[in-house]
Amino acid sequence: MIFLHPPSVYDFRKTSILFGPVSDLVPSGPIFEMYPIGLTTIQEYLSRYGYSVRIINLALKMLKNRNFDAEKLIANLKPKAFGIDFHWLPHAHGSLEIAKLVKKHHPDIPVIFGGLSSSYYHRQLMDYKEVDYVVRGDSTEEPMHLLMERITNKEKPVDVPNLTWRNGKVTENPFSYIPSEIDNLCIDYRCVFKSAIKYRDLGGHLPFSNWLEYPITAVVTCRGCVHPCAICGGSAYSFREFYNRKKIAFRSVEQIYEDIKSISGNVRGPIFVLGDIRQAGVKQAQRLLELCKPLKLKNQIVFELFTPAESDFFKQIKDTFKHYSIEMSLESHDENVRHASGKYYSNEGISQTIGAALDNGCERFDIFFLTGLPKQTMDIAMQTVDYCESMYKKFSGDKRLLFFVSPVAPFLDPGSSAFEKPEKYGYEILFKSLKEHRQALLQPSWKYTLNYQTKWMSRDEIVRSTYESALGINNSKRKYGVIDKKMADRIELRIKAAMDLMEKIDGIMAIKDRAEREKSLELLREEINTSSVSTVCQKKELEWPVKRAFNFRPIGILKTILK
Repeated sequence: MIFLHPPSVYDFRKTSILFGPVSDLVPSGPIFEMYPIGLTTIQEYLSRYGYSVRIINLALKMLKNRNFDAEKLIANLKPKAFGIDFHWLPHAHGSLEIAKLVKKHHPDIPVIFGGLSSSYYHRQLMDYKEVDYVVRGDSTEEPMHLLMERITNKEKPVDVPNLTWRNGKVTENPFSYIPSEIDNLCIDYRCVFKSAIKYRDLGGHLPFSNWLEYPITAVVTCRGCVHPCAICGGSAYSFREFYNRKKIAFRSVEQIYEDIKSISGNVRGPIFVLGDIRQAGVKQAQRLLELCKPLKLKNQIVFELFTPAESDFFKQIKDTFKHYSIEMSLESHDENVRHASGKYYSNEGISQTIGAALDNGCERFDIFFLTGLPKQTMDIAMQTVDYCESMYKKFSGDKRLLFFVSPVAPFLDPGSSAFEKPEKYGYEILFKSLKEHRQALLQPSWKYTLNYQTKWMSRDEIVRSTYESALGINNSKRKYGVIDKKMADRIELRIKAAMDLMEKIDGIMAIKDRAEREKSLELLREEINTSSVSTVCQKKELEWPVKRAFNFRPIGILKTILK
């Protein structure tokens, strides 16, 4: 089995697209070269049944080497099946273009799509002859195993659950595999190491561009969610309505502990625990921390908060881990906007949470804001700057407290309640189909890619409020010494350059002659390519503290190789 991870746009190296700040707050770049963590769980799961699974991060290979020929590589591969992830909607273009290349050279080898976006658009994906199978749902490990058995034995997959496929006509097998117990899933990075060595392809297995310098890893705590956030395609509503998960499935604290232990034995970089560990209950969170305490972990460990937390919670984290950080997305500083987005807590609760974390040894507290929310006007978006300023005053310019802002972009998630019920939340959905989203990704700037606007802000205002609020937050960080002046000055220049570039592109888009318009965009290509990374902040700002000079544990990795 070979998994191919596509770039968002194929071939991004030959296009003039201002991707903007859509990826500034995630480890990957604007082509979203970071592959979904589900590929690693499927790889480990299939390996139990004797399947050899290789991951090839085509997006990263194309990014690292402008002369890399993806088609040539694909032509020389001969697996039993190809898997292409279409989990995040920004891969709508690249995923299908890669599928076309596969079928061009291997018309008889099956192509399997998976991921949440694949599940949402499973019927529309079958309109593309390059796609043979779509595995639906959030837990596709066992369906993938059964499908691989049928492919290997040349049998029809009539009994494979969650599968959409062609059987003379498009057939939907029952969407029946939604495990309530997920302790049989494992993120085993040793499996990735072994595959990289076996195929002599370290670069193909790397999750994102600078992973070797900053090897962040992740631990999954659950599948599904208990929260009703309106703009999220992974909310409780989305899982219930589109991915057939009526109830969240939690991994046991013992399994989460084993993952943390395994990772820390091989990698010294940060460990990001995905999902608020309190979702399963405070007692379960306490039990996990008790289990981890004897590890005496030296890695930086990062926890998500979905709601404010009490001081006792941070005290226990401090007693368990030497180095820890917190991440929290508030959506908006404005309580009415936050409530309209599905988050029901107060600013007072946030303030108390920050104070409790900082008082209990938290080495970094990241807070994220968004533009393009329900009930959010241009004025309210800009007031985010005043809120950040007030918080820096309250906490005496504590450098551990960092604020960031980005747009709800490049898309409002299909499957989210705001996308499915736009009138209720004040959204106007500009395009809905898979085909429309594929075309949108080829637009010359991220403003034209946005699939929505709201009754409170147009796409122009969403863009402007994003850049201007980012400028204001950057000024506050500079003023309080949270980031050094050189970095702040550099960020300011990049934001202003991006705003100027947006105006130039808007002018070019007004040109009626298509050939002239494309020629003018081509002349801007170099300028565009340098303005789509680290726009509203520096990527380095997002990196959690790392206390070790060397990022890997050679003895642990050597044991893995020998095994």
